[in-house]
Amino acid sequence: MGKTLAYKILEQHLVEGHLSPGEEITIKIDQTLTQDSTGTMVYLQLEAMEVDKIKTELSVAYIDHNTLQTGFENADDHEFIKSVARRHGVIFSKPGNGICHQLHLENYGKPGKTLIGSDSHTPTGGGLGMIAIGAGGLDVAVAMAKGTYSLTAPKVINVRLNGKLRPWVSAKDVILCVLRELSVKGGVGKIVEYTGEGVKSLSLTDRATITNMGAELGATTSIFPSDENTREYLEAQGRGGDYIPLAADDDAKYDEELAIDLNELVPLAAMPHSPDNVDSIMNIGRIKVDQVAIGSCTNSSYTDLMKVAVILKGKKVHPDVSLVISPGSSKITSEMARNGALADIINAGARIIENACGPCIGMGQSPRSGAVSLRTFNRNFKGRSGTNDADVYLVSPETAAISAINGYLTDGMESGEVLSEIGKGRFEPNDNFLVYPEGCNKDNTDVSMGPNIKPFPRNSALPKDIEAKVVLCGGDNITTDDIMPSDSRLLPYRSNIPHLANYCFEKIDAGFAERCKRAKNCAIIGGDNYGQGSSREHAALAPLYLGVKFVLAKSFARIHRSNLINSGILPLVFENPSDYEGIEIGDELIIENAPAQVKKDVIEVVNVTKNVAYRTMSKFSELEILMIFKGGKINAIKEG
Repeated sequence: MGKTLAYKILEQHLVEGHLSPGEEITIKIDQTLTQDSTGTMVYLQLEAMEVDKIKTELSVAYIDHNTLQTGFENADDHEFIKSVARRHGVIFSKPGNGICHQLHLENYGKPGKTLIGSDSHTPTGGGLGMIAIGAGGLDVAVAMAKGTYSLTAPKVINVRLNGKLRPWVSAKDVILCVLRELSVKGGVGKIVEYTGEGVKSLSLTDRATITNMGAELGATTSIFPSDENTREYLEAQGRGGDYIPLAADDDAKYDEELAIDLNELVPLAAMPHSPDNVDSIMNIGRIKVDQVAIGSCTNSSYTDLMKVAVILKGKKVHPDVSLVISPGSSKITSEMARNGALADIINAGARIIENACGPCIGMGQSPRSGAVSLRTFNRNFKGRSGTNDADVYLVSPETAAISAINGYLTDGMESGEVLSEIGKGRFEPNDNFLVYPEGCNKDNTDVSMGPNIKPFPRNSALPKDIEAKVVLCGGDNITTDDIMPSDSRLLPYRSNIPHLANYCFEKIDAGFAERCKRAKNCAIIGGDNYGQGSSREHAALAPLYLGVKFVLAKSFARIHRSNLINSGILPLVFENPSDYEGIEIGDELIIENAPAQVKKDVIEVVNVTKNVAYRTMSKFSELEILMIFKGGKINAIKEG
């Protein structure tokens, strides 16, 4: 029986375990990436492990999230990251260079390599034929320290692409179609592997758009084969020597299959407030638009922005629309300045903002109250834009650009406009934004630590009995944005958990933090897909700081479940989902003889208040049990 591409790469990197779906495996990690929103915590954790030298082939620290300096906090974090990067041999990418995933595609990603990053959209690298996985910061720190990463071997879904996209239909519409079919939890525990004749019609950056938003499926990662399109892209970046051909075997066996006819796709949009709430633009209709934002790690490539420039050339942005554009990298901005496309965009009335994540993470450009904002981003969770009552729609760059001109949501296929061909860019080598750690080590490089940087909270060993009061009962699809909000007001405090904890669950329940402080030992009740979205481990560390001992939910998102275990917090799943309905805030829960129960597949949680017991599923691996017993991953590593 033939092998999938994903399992070929995993097999080549296997260190421990049996490579079969559901089995725990450990793989060698070739590369890591961090960004500054999660990176400060990563490097605090790396320092706590007291390693002399990182074990990866390449590690890069990117600054792309917290680039608005309204106080000393962000600048201090950046200086801390730079100092730790220098002493550990990590390349440092300065603010303004661009967005980590776009930069990693351009400069460092290699077919057949493994990459984990402290950002949920690290699977962007799958467009290059990599196994690229988003993970919590501590997992990335451990990967740098040990050169390995442990995970449950995923199933593999084959998404077979047939045909070819028509004008005005793009890679963004492909992944929106997949999200409509599979939902935001349809990829949990799975790798999405793209095959079929339609793959050849997609450029490398098209593929990266699709693998990037695979994170919204909850997938472990997504991957495309490495072929002539891959070679062409790498050569354009001056890295032709990194190319190798890679593909699944013709007779590869997949766990699931989904076929998509690219010929039949039409322009789509994800409606508020979920990436899988997808319909055709024709069905949605001509909604008046107030803001259009183009960029993010999903759609800020040279090809994407050149399409936008062609559509805007000689036109005028509608008077009622604010159009903002954030290119993905300094190299892209430089080439567009050279070829005149940047002037075309500016002359149309668009605002060019920094090569950074910016509005995608709520760092500036929040729409006005009650506004409709079209964004080429990857997430449209309620309030993520920085405006709680804004309606955010996720669309392609082509749809965004023509809608900005017309002032209403527009289906380009119905517009009668003809899209011109996009020429190939000429990218000049430029590493002026990069700091290489030549000659640096722990002995000759000091760490710079500003007053806003606080030690991360550490859990204690698992007690005999876990007693906790229910402090929150949440619904389905609670996001890490819901748990630990991320916006321009709070992003500067990502290195200060004691401060951040005061705003934990603020959007859902403003009294949460104070309730936790009164209860001291706390439990959270959640619905399906608890913790979806960003990889930020702050959504585990802030609850840990507030005394949360376990989370009992109908199901968990992959990364957040790992982050909870890394922090020594128990993620438990209702065996009978209807038990969820009988629990209320204030109920006293207890897990008796916790050390013995954690070793079993079923853990009994007793509701002392209601005098009822719930059977919950755990199914922790041996490594996870060790971390839970020790009170988290750092403790397990430090204690051997």
